[in-house]
Amino acid sequence: MILLTGGTGFVGKALLDALKNRNVRCLGRRKPSIIASTSFFESEINANTDFAVALQDTNVLIHCAARVHIMSDSATNPLEAFREINTYGTLNLAQQASDAGVKRFIFISSIKVNGESTEPHSPFRPDDQFVPTDPYGLSKYEAEVGLREIAKNTGMEVVIIRPPLVYGPGVKANFASMMKWMNKGVPLPLGGIRGNKRSLVSVDNLVHLIVTCIEHSNAANQTFMVSDDNDVSTSQLLANMATALGAPNRLLSIPSTWFILAVKLMGKAAIAQRLCGSLEVDISKTKEMLNWRPPCSSAESMKKTADAYLATLSSNKRYR
Repeated sequence: MILLTGGTGFVGKALLDALKNRNVRCLGRRKPSIIASTSFFESEINANTDFAVALQDTNVLIHCAARVHIMSDSATNPLEAFREINTYGTLNLAQQASDAGVKRFIFISSIKVNGESTEPHSPFRPDDQFVPTDPYGLSKYEAEVGLREIAKNTGMEVVIIRPPLVYGPGVKANFASMMKWMNKGVPLPLGGIRGNKRSLVSVDNLVHLIVTCIEHSNAANQTFMVSDDNDVSTSQLLANMATALGAPNRLLSIPSTWFILAVKLMGKAAIAQRLCGSLEVDISKTKEMLNWRPPCSSAESMKKTADAYLATLSSNKRYR
């Protein structure tokens, strides 16, 4: 029996679809539409929740639920707000899972545990030693530390996966915004950002790795990086997006140094970092230990994402 948290989230929904022929139950605030009521346990995930009923007969627990990173966080104490769910809730769930005899706990962490950016030719690796200062990243880091301690003390196997930016059909936030502007053919001053490298992972590739980790013996008590294994610059990413959308590529080749200066003068240094900086991950350990390769190319994943976006636009126009 597999117990999944976060089944209504972006990754959780794709994972449920991949596991539809297996014995799966869900735990969370809202019931996923494809799960029967008898297989759903409505519950908060925090330090005080009793998960005993949901954990009965569970062999593998996949923990996707989290308080996600928020660009404009209104919480009075963002770190404690993240910790309540991502750290304390995770460790409470894991301790009760080990007590209930769960064999393996798969934790979907975040690349922010490693940091915000990488230097050229120095990708993040799973065993890098770093303590993040970002509240979201720190809450995930602290959960990882606690999970390893639980694994050591109880024998429950823990698997940690740190995804970078995840995209795919139905993706929202910044990725959806980029698709919107590229589809409109709006000239953007981003064509000169060619020297950076960004790792991304399609939701299909991430889900494939999670499913691999359910039973693979080498996954026990390991931390894995994941990506499409095709790192791209910002300008190449947007060009690939335009191709997938069938839209014109009207990126303006303004030198990246000019763009960075202009954005910083506008008080948007964080945006400059996200667009112009690098964030690469090394997935060699994942490939070697699990004999795993991303099953979907970045080109086909981008096309699938673009097709879903265009279909949504078409549907919205029909029902106006």
